[in-house]
Amino acid sequence: MIEAEFLRYDGSLVGFSVSGHAGAGPFGKDIVCAAVSSATMLTANTITDYLFAKAEVKDKGNRIMLVLRDPESAMSIAAKQTIASFCKHLEMLAEDNKGKIRITVRDLKGR
Repeated sequence: MIEAEFLRYDGSLVGFSVSGHAGAGPFGKDIVCAAVSSATMLTANTITDYLFAKAEVKDKGNRIMLVLRDPESAMSIAAKQTIASFCKHLEMLAEDNKGKIRITVRDLKGR
């Protein structure tokens, strides 16, 4: 199962961690994994390379993590909207692929 955890601070999504395998097909032919991987990389690259928001990004092979460093900055407003859009996209994929994607949201206290 793909595990997607979103981080919420002060009412806005400010980061995410995505890991796992959907198991919807053989390795390299799993379209659910391909869809999630593509959306994850598009989101991370948009935030860092086009919105130029300050973010900590870690690629640990089977886990991609991104957390905005300064969620209150002007550049981070669009980044937070991008993360929220990514979350909505994964929710739609999860609805269409029952039991393949688990989404959780964790509230951060006093960053």
